[in-house]
Amino acid sequence: MQQDGIDLDTSLGYLLKEASSALRAAMEAVLRPLGMTITHYSCLELLAQRPGLSNSELARGAFVTRQSMNVLLQTLEQEGQVVRPAEQRMGKVLPTQLTASGRRSLEKATVAVRSVETRMLRGMTADEQAHALTALRSMVRSLRDETGDGSRQS
Repeated sequence: MQQDGIDLDTSLGYLLKEASSALRAAMEAVLRPLGMTITHYSCLELLAQRPGLSNSELARGAFVTRQSMNVLLQTLEQEGQVVRPAEQRMGKVLPTQLTASGRRSLEKATVAVRSVETRMLRGMTADEQAHALTALRSMVRSLRDETGDGSRQS
């Protein structure tokens, strides 16, 4: 007899959501004392690794709306953690840059976030971690695929 619904004990999707929720809670717990949210941290990390990203690019990278990112960027700018040009260059977006203060905040947050990732992975060997990365990347590719079945449509 086929069961209607999903067996939560064996569902990879459910387990991924549970892992995501646990990771988010752990990250929030270590970032909160630093006066940061996960989106705040993500924004600073993205800017450190890819200086000059636009509001839209930052929003996509942090998994939030452009409006939410714009509010965050305004706050970060007021706090002196990022700078943006006052005027838009002809046909160009307003690229955002980290300030020295933003880099110092990011350094503290990175230590905190690394401690969470280390805790999350402590029961896995290096080989298991590499396999998990491969499997997760494959899942993301499959879900972003247009057809949803792993084959690309041209």
